[in-house]
Amino acid sequence: MPCPQWFHQVLGVAFFLLPCCAQGKPAGTPPLSGFAHLPEDGQDEGFLPGFVSLVDNKMEDIICQLKKRISRLEGVLHLDKRITASGGKIFATNGKQADFHTTVKKCKEAGGSIATPRNPGENDAILYFVKSFNTYAYLGIKAALIPNKFQFLDGTQLSYTNWHSKEPSGKGKEECVEMYTDGTWNDKRCNQNRLIVCQF
Repeated sequence: MPCPQWFHQVLGVAFFLLPCCAQGKPAGTPPLSGFAHLPEDGQDEGFLPGFVSLVDNKMEDIICQLKKRISRLEGVLHLDKRITASGGKIFATNGKQADFHTTVKKCKEAGGSIATPRNPGENDAILYFVKSFNTYAYLGIKAALIPNKFQFLDGTQLSYTNWHSKEPSGKGKEECVEMYTDGTWNDKRCNQNRLIVCQF
């Protein structure tokens, strides 16, 4: 599947901006003609007074956003196989399988977290991999303390569910959740090997 267009755009901008900004100002770039040399102030900064701090703050925000985006992309690239997106999330798989705890660990090492659908669009993004590899995948959902109740890994209640008919049915013995090849969910023991799908 081809990479999204913004993927190339962000990388291009990042490689263009970051080496320059790391040195404090764009290297070898002449000042804009309208802002060059202000002899009355004895400044030759290439910017109007007060403009420097404004530009610095704006540039700092842009760099911070780019670093976060690049960090996410590096995680995705580390997985290096397939990518889908939904809303602001990127979903990726390396095509390998692992138990639930290993999946959580692998996703964290890649800079992301285990795929956790919070709406139908995100569920479909994960389903793309499940169908492509014709296998099930664990989701970032675990059993709560109350039997047959499940929650997100951060402890918050499920705001979206897509349980298969008559599921969950494990009665507390199946603490993890897997996605079937039709996109519905089933509670399952955590020690089975399932497709690793991460989100960034």
